[in-house]
Amino acid sequence: MALNEDFIHLCSDGSDAGDRQGWGSFLNEAKTIFDEHENIRWVHWHHYEKTHLYKYIERFGDRDGVAARVKQNLLDLLPITQRSVALPLPSYSLKVIEKYIGFSRTQTEYGGEWSMAKYIEATESNDDTQRTALLDEIKKYNEEDLAATWAVLQWLKGKQLSSET
Repeated sequence: MALNEDFIHLCSDGSDAGDRQGWGSFLNEAKTIFDEHENIRWVHWHHYEKTHLYKYIERFGDRDGVAARVKQNLLDLLPITQRSVALPLPSYSLKVIEKYIGFSRTQTEYGGEWSMAKYIEATESNDDTQRTALLDEIKKYNEEDLAATWAVLQWLKGKQLSSET
């Protein structure tokens, strides 16, 4: 189930079998994306995605070399941003920069630690309705993280274009 047609979410139930299934689903989706877009870049912010990609490869393997292609095509936007612009901000975290460029989220609570806490709460819940609601909050957070990363990328491209004219 996607929250919009451009956002694909994959979620584990927290068990080892669920993680394996989620990894397999990710590899299937990644293969489909590569089939449609050849060597598309996998834009991300900082090390979290790369670190966890390596962990999942180590844990569950890389059938058909799809994860190796993802790894090869990773593009960390954080160091690009740090090298490209000097910003009057306390940090170069995505949450700080997204506000600076005018990106706004719909959720009042969000963040990496928040999403991990919500995920633990969801996996420990015996109430299906509550679990679904918690996972939907996490999905929305992840969707907005991707949108924020895209917004920063577009902002940087705009800076590049304005400096070339």
